[in-house]
Amino acid sequence: MVPAWTSAYQRLVFQEPEPGILEVVLHRPEALNALDATAHRELTCVWRDIDADPSIRVVLIRGSDRAFSAGGDFTLIEEIMSDPEACMRVWKEARDLVYNIIHCGKPIVSAIEGPAVGAGLAVALLADISVAARGARLLDGHVRLGVAAGDHAVLIWPLLIGIAKAKYYLLLNEPLSGEEAERLGLVSVCVEDGKAYETALEIARRLARGSASAIRWTKYALNNWLRMAGPIFDVSTALEFLGFLLPDAREGLQALREKRSPRFSGEAPL
Repeated sequence: MVPAWTSAYQRLVFQEPEPGILEVVLHRPEALNALDATAHRELTCVWRDIDADPSIRVVLIRGSDRAFSAGGDFTLIEEIMSDPEACMRVWKEARDLVYNIIHCGKPIVSAIEGPAVGAGLAVALLADISVAARGARLLDGHVRLGVAAGDHAVLIWPLLIGIAKAKYYLLLNEPLSGEEAERLGLVSVCVEDGKAYETALEIARRLARGSASAIRWTKYALNNWLRMAGPIFDVSTALEFLGFLLPDAREGLQALREKRSPRFSGEAPL
């Protein structure tokens, strides 16, 4: 039985495939599970609720249908650009989303099928064990929009794949398949298409059967690598949201709407 507190969530669907395993599903299938303002807020807060619930041993997170998440939706991005209060609110959520996952004591497994972009990709890759389908499409997406790579990428990509590869994929906005992501070390495991959930659930079962204290304390110690890089992440996220105030972000969003290449000005304040 899923915990009672899950009923307060609107954009996340919860299941309990087995006792002690909580499945969190990003559920906006009509929009490839893109995050609107409600979904972004809920995806930030849910990790604190999970951490505080003693009935949960392991978390499995996935997207509904055949997508993980297309990232922030256009309406949310427009709100960030036009409303300073919304910009500050979402900036704090973006920062807290990453730290809440890092600080969550329960092990997290992600099952990645289809596109995983932006904030959705942050959740997928910050999971302790990430399982990607061969044909999954991983894309940070920030520079294509005209803002700095915030969310998570500057924090964890250099640690996972090295700074040279991180710069290549982040500066050029280059997508990766699940197969390429595993080869580089960006995800833990790559499986055949349609098998990510099945594999992730088996990993969750193994974690649920293990010593809770040993697993959680190992996770805590390993995540100190990420905590040490906190100032780097804080700068990247602040610069991302500063970028939403500049013309390049508006051009990037318009280009995405029109499905064309952006025509950026070539000017930068730094």
